[in-house]
Amino acid sequence: MLEIITSIFLLIGAFFILVGAIGLARLPDFFMRLHAPTKASTLGVGGVLIASMVYAVNDALLIHELIITLFVFLTAPVGAHLLAQAALRLKLKSKAKLP
Repeated sequence: MLEIITSIFLLIGAFFILVGAIGLARLPDFFMRLHAPTKASTLGVGGVLIASMVYAVNDALLIHELIITLFVFLTAPVGAHLLAQAALRLKLKSKAKLP
């Protein structure tokens, strides 16, 4: 039963990572390209780490996965924010049409 749950979380994580990679390759603008992998990879890594925690539920190594999760969920948005601020200071134009 644990293998099925682990497989489901791995597939969910892989799906989000794939969506982020496709978004990075296909979106036309720096700001849009920044958004897709930041959000999707955070969810993808979260899914993979949850699968790792479910698989190793009887081991005492769960603290490692929790620390990695905390690190990823804190650094990915901060890194994206810093990249966006740098792009704004360089006055990069967005191709998005605002209403």
